[in-house]
Amino acid sequence: MSAKVLERFPAGAPRGSWPAEEYAAARRAAGEPATVVMDLKSDAFLVVVEGHEEDGRV
Repeated sequence: MSAKVLERFPAGAPRGSWPAEEYAAARRAAGEPATVVMDLKSDAFLVVVEGHEEDGRV
């Protein structure tokens, strides 16, 4: 299964994961099942939607 990354937020930001959580909440309010995950390799919080292929197929 793959995931589409909607947005990236640096983990070292002063507000931590809050910007990513706020963005994901706004996407969920718009009907998109967005979640926040931590990418340790890039040290960033990613807002993702599960199950989307790169070309848009589910």
